[in-house]
Amino acid sequence: MDFTVINAALVGNLLLLLLIGMGPKIALVPFLEKTHAFDAETKARIGRQMVIAALITALLLFATGALLMRLLHISGGAVAVAGGIILALLAIKMAAGPIEKPHDEIGLPVDPAKIAIFPLAVPYLLNPVGITVIILVSGEVSSIAGVAMVIGLILLVAAFDYLIFTNIDVLAKRMKPASLVVSEIVFGILLTAVAVQLFVTGLGKLGIIAAVAVH
Repeated sequence: MDFTVINAALVGNLLLLLLIGMGPKIALVPFLEKTHAFDAETKARIGRQMVIAALITALLLFATGALLMRLLHISGGAVAVAGGIILALLAIKMAAGPIEKPHDEIGLPVDPAKIAIFPLAVPYLLNPVGITVIILVSGEVSSIAGVAMVIGLILLVAAFDYLIFTNIDVLAKRMKPASLVVSEIVFGILLTAVAVQLFVTGLGKLGIIAAVAVH
């Protein structure tokens, strides 16, 4: 992304990427599966903890992403390839449909505070797309206006997540299970394509293959 000129196209593209990388869709079904045995108050508390943890992680990554890449001697291409691989694993799991039983059905205890952080906050809410985009943007932003824009968009997406996951019981009553499963599979297929694109883009940045332009 070119942050030398901040315009509507740049804001729109970054917002879309953040909605994919930090929005509620990927985390929605795992959240419902892992919290279905809890009461509404506990679900709302897990939702708050999850969103806050994801937000803090995102802001820390944005503040330190460029520095971490320099210290670890990794390039933006390597970050994109790694993000593509991890996203592909999550996306393929989504596309395959629900196959795991919730923890309480197989006799394992569930700690609300722990699942709010892992796996719900990371890698489901703040997923590999979000982590990759935020780290790459950290190294590309070159002005105070750009920094303010990125932070503002991260906060906007986090506020949307907060609204969704703290009112999940109300929303769940309006969701048809069959429609939710179908949308999960379709979105999983689309995310697999995003993962492939991340991987290819990373290889292009590394000079392993010819750079591919995305229109």
